[in-house]
Amino acid sequence: MTRLSELTTTQVGGEATNLVAAATRDELVDAARKLFANYEQPLVLGGGSNTIATDDRIDEPVLHVVTRGIHQLDGPVDKVGQARVRVDAGESWTALVDYAVARNWSGIEALAGIPGSVGATPVQNIGAYGQELSDVLARVEFYDADLDAVRWINAADLNLGYRTSAIKRGELRGVVTRVELDLVEMPEGQSEPVRYDQLARALDVPLGERMPVHVVRDAVVRLRASKGMVLDAHDQDSVSSGSFFMNPIVRSSFASELPEMPKFDAGKDEGGAPLVKLSAAWLIDHAGVKKGFSLPGSNAAISSKHTLAITNRGGATAEQIVELARYVRARVEAEYGVRLVNEPVLVGLEL
Repeated sequence: MTRLSELTTTQVGGEATNLVAAATRDELVDAARKLFANYEQPLVLGGGSNTIATDDRIDEPVLHVVTRGIHQLDGPVDKVGQARVRVDAGESWTALVDYAVARNWSGIEALAGIPGSVGATPVQNIGAYGQELSDVLARVEFYDADLDAVRWINAADLNLGYRTSAIKRGELRGVVTRVELDLVEMPEGQSEPVRYDQLARALDVPLGERMPVHVVRDAVVRLRASKGMVLDAHDQDSVSSGSFFMNPIVRSSFASELPEMPKFDAGKDEGGAPLVKLSAAWLIDHAGVKKGFSLPGSNAAISSKHTLAITNRGGATAEQIVELARYVRARVEAEYGVRLVNEPVLVGLEL
């Protein structure tokens, strides 16, 4: 019997008594149809990088997506040099980035090193170092449980936002089976303009500069590795779900009352009020929770490289991980009045 600790990057999670693995697109649709016919929302697991599950036995169904395949599509596209690529949901995101970089396609080079599978990327609308999946996502193939049908959904209809989508919010119930992206072959294999200060400094170029896509990809992987954010069997800090908390988005009027800290424009809310994105890492650090911090007797700890990651230092339980997360959230809320929201999905656990 498979334990979820064997399938998740935090290495916690109990025995899954009803796990179904789907290795082809047809197997995935068939399994999803059967599971959603009997359960409101089965747990869908890809690379396991965004899931923290209880150590208790898990009797609820788990659909493990292990489909593979990357295919460039023929036919017209909207821009000169544009390439549309169709990817099976269980394909490794790292494999897709490497595939694109090998062909000098730009658009996802700054998303290198993010663990997990391609099917999870539109659910979360992944982003890093100035790029987001929404920049290149064309559409997804989706098994719609409410319609009992497979259909294509355009990116615009997924209502993508900061680390969220209509799928994540439960507005669409089902499973992503395939993803299509529009990437661009730039002259001489150039990247998208560098949009993130830290990446520009690492590349020693001004913001807006273009570099060869492989150079940007490699720089991003080095940056992520320096923070323990690249899976590495020799780095205990990488035994985590990556960033545990999302950067909070608050009204500008509220942010103006906070002390001097990094603040980034985040558009406007539905009422037109300006919004500001705060740095969760800064909030955690300045609330007194430092790198390497651990609660007494716990095997869970804040990463020694990055305050946003909660790591399994060896033998940690799922409850120890969420216990530390509760402590971090409480310290930030007490200090700044900001309530942090977890990024990974919690299964059988609560903050």
